[in-house]
Amino acid sequence: MPYIDGDGRSQVSLAELIALRARVGRVRLVPLPSRSMRSGQQSSRLYGRGMDYAESRVYQAGDDVRRLDWRLTARSGKLHTKLFQEDREGCLLILLDTHASMHFGTRERFKSVQAARAAAVAAWHAVRAGERVGVMAFGHADQLLRPRAGPHGALAVCGALAEWDTKPPSGKVEPLADALARASRVLHGASRVLLISDGFSCDALARQRMLDLTRHAGLSVLVVADALELVPAPPGRYPLEHAGERREVLLQSERQRREFQHALGVGPARLGALARSLGLRCGSIDTTADPFDAVTGLFRVARAPR
Repeated sequence: MPYIDGDGRSQVSLAELIALRARVGRVRLVPLPSRSMRSGQQSSRLYGRGMDYAESRVYQAGDDVRRLDWRLTARSGKLHTKLFQEDREGCLLILLDTHASMHFGTRERFKSVQAARAAAVAAWHAVRAGERVGVMAFGHADQLLRPRAGPHGALAVCGALAEWDTKPPSGKVEPLADALARASRVLHGASRVLLISDGFSCDALARQRMLDLTRHAGLSVLVVADALELVPAPPGRYPLEHAGERREVLLQSERQRREFQHALGVGPARLGALARSLGLRCGSIDTTADPFDAVTGLFRVARAPR
């Protein structure tokens, strides 16, 4: 079946995700703290020619052939390059929430669409900074796109985001703690991790899993929420659909509206509070916002002068 691009509101638009590349190309990168600097590269914890062996990965164009791991190459039948701990190649792993709760929105677009837009901005930013980028979905979809370098890496992420969004949401639930534990097992040298979620999967064990993850990579959190999850709705009747059932909610008094907002917004509030309590870099956006500023802010970049 041929792929039909989404409308960018209830379904991800692949064309829009790809077009975000141009916007990211207009920002000025701000160097991150580093143990080593190389001319022409963004400063970060990079794998390179340090003395301590870290791991091996599949050979990529441009790798130094003197660093080939011949033993692993012989065993696997594929060329592998040795990576060393002193300077580490930057790598971003995006953790994307795909639970059914993400397929909800009362303003502009679904949270799932907004999350994909944010993930695409992050992917384009990563490859512009010379990093590899990959994405792991949790919840309804539990798939992994392993990190790749260059524009092809970001394009692969955009394609995966659009493909995963076409699958009808299910009632499958994956606690955030389980997703974080799974991410820890597939980091593959990632130096940065970006969690994009509405927080409804956040459980009691997530705190410890976040702490465990930060021992291996820098963790940032982007909370995605609908407008009704952030502020009380104006008085009125609100048609809502859940699990195929349509209902109408009548909100008149201030107490009713605040209780309704609290019930809807418990996920985003919980995840945001957890991230801040751990001192993590944390941002939040609603479904009407431009994710560009939130994501680039988490990645410590500055806009180029106009």
